[in-house]
Amino acid sequence: MAIPSVGVKMDVQHLSAFYGEHRAIEDISIPMADREVTAIIGPSGCGKSTLIRCLNRLHETAPKTRVEGSVFLDGDDLYRLDPTVVRRRVGMVFQKPNPFATMSIYNNVSAPLRFNSRPSREVMDQTVLRALKQAALWEEVRDRLDSAATSLSGGQQQRLCIARALAADPEVLLMDEPCSALDPIATSKIEDLISQLKSNYTVIIVTHNMQQAARVSDNTAFLYLGKLIEFGPTEELFERPKEKLTESYITGRFG
Repeated sequence: MAIPSVGVKMDVQHLSAFYGEHRAIEDISIPMADREVTAIIGPSGCGKSTLIRCLNRLHETAPKTRVEGSVFLDGDDLYRLDPTVVRRRVGMVFQKPNPFATMSIYNNVSAPLRFNSRPSREVMDQTVLRALKQAALWEEVRDRLDSAATSLSGGQQQRLCIARALAADPEVLLMDEPCSALDPIATSKIEDLISQLKSNYTVIIVTHNMQQAARVSDNTAFLYLGKLIEFGPTEELFERPKEKLTESYITGRFG
C-alpha cells in the first residue's frame, strides 16, 4: 500500500497501457483530487478512453492487453485488488446511454444491489430513491418506475445510467464522453449534475468538448499521442498553458 498524498483520491503513477505490442498510453502520472472533477482532453486516438478504462480495470478485459505502472485508490493498488471490488469502488458511465433494455427503470437502478447481494425490498427502495435523486431524475420518473428504461429520452437514459452507477455507492465516478450523444439541453443537465456530484464523489471525465472541460472541471489533463503533455488547474491550463502544444490544441490549431 502506498501512502496517499493529502487530498489525492486516485493516484496514477507511471502508467503505460498496451494492446498487443502497441502502446496506447506511455508513462502517465496524474494525481486526481478527492471530491473534485478531473477532465481528460485531447484529440481522437490520444489515449483518453484507454486511460480511463485502466482506472477501473476494464482495459484488461480486451484481448492481448496489459499495463505497466500503478493506479492507487486511497493508497490501495488497484492491480492487486479483486477486479469486482475495484469496479464497485470505481463506477463508470459510458459514451452512449446503455440501460438494460429489458428491465424497468426501477430494476435498472437496483441492478447493482441484486447482482452483488440479496438486499431487502426496503433497502432497494431506499437505494433507488437516493440514486435517482442524486442523478436529478426522481421527479421525472417517480410515477413510472415500472416503465421500460427505453421509454426514457436519451438524456434521461444517460442520467438513469448515472443513477445505476451511483446505486453501487462508488467512491469514484468515471465518465467517458457522457454527453457526446446528447442534445444541448440534455448536455446542460448532465453538466449541472456533475457539479453537484463532486460534493460526494471524485469525478473523472473524458471529453472532446473543451468548453465542457472548462465549465465542469477543477483540473485538466491534456493527452497527445498517448503522452501526458500538461496537467494542472483548469483555469490555468486554458488561460496560461505552459506547453506550446497545449496552447495550439486549445486554440484550435489542430485536433
